[in-house]
Amino acid sequence: MLRFDDRVAIITGAGHGLGRAHALLLAERGAKVVVNDLGGALDGTGASAGPAAEVVELITKNGGQAIANADNVATPEGAGAIVQAALDAFGRVDIVVNNAGILRDRSFGKMTVEEFDAVLAVHVRGSYLVSRAAYPHMKEAGYGRLVNTSSPAGLFGNFGQANYSTAKMGLVGLTKTLGIEGARNGIKANAIAPVAWTRMTESLLPAEFEARFTPERVSALVAYLVHESCEASGEVFSVGGGRVARVFVAEGPGWRSDEPTPEDISDNWAAIMAEQPYVLTAADSMKAML
Repeated sequence: MLRFDDRVAIITGAGHGLGRAHALLLAERGAKVVVNDLGGALDGTGASAGPAAEVVELITKNGGQAIANADNVATPEGAGAIVQAALDAFGRVDIVVNNAGILRDRSFGKMTVEEFDAVLAVHVRGSYLVSRAAYPHMKEAGYGRLVNTSSPAGLFGNFGQANYSTAKMGLVGLTKTLGIEGARNGIKANAIAPVAWTRMTESLLPAEFEARFTPERVSALVAYLVHESCEASGEVFSVGGGRVARVFVAEGPGWRSDEPTPEDISDNWAAIMAEQPYVLTAADSMKAML
């Protein structure tokens, strides 16, 4: 059994849905958990300590160790307070699962700047800030596990979610860079693109998805990714309904000309659009261009 005895995990947005399932599973397997949740509505408005406290109560009733935290991930002060809460209560931080998120869905032509900024503030800025606050402690310990929560909407786009999809694809770039930079200090970072029936998706998914796409079927992957035995880093995984698959960014073989014209591009469009994977890293891309 993969266990987390003596490990300390911070899970943001853990009062409901996916974050709640992550917190319960890690606590069940021995981790000490900081259950962070602002306790607001789906659009990020309002706040309540209730959701985080309820999850902590459930963990402690089952013999686990956890504390509740209601700080805001989207501010440097809030992110710092979350990490400090872990240090004050448990003396260390080994795992960060950035799961907090909000929705402000609207078609692109009707979306306001505030709706765009608010979603990026929680998903991207929040993941960056909490990771940033935890990173020095992981670096000093020579060990750390980070998981960011992307989405199929970010990887492939989705109508009415320009803000959300932009944020979720941004987390892919953050994850890949953290995977590169953290390697020398034993810090591994990965991202998940989950499909699960939660309060964020119940209005988007068919009712028959509820029993099949439970949050618990996502948490199993998260638990593996944050375990000390996992060697993967800088990766993205699609997960939902019991299926797990690696998602990767690839570049095709392409077409070349020393002095391409727009007409050349038009004439060779089929070669440019070829889908055979050829380039898998930024270094490979530069080599192909050279």
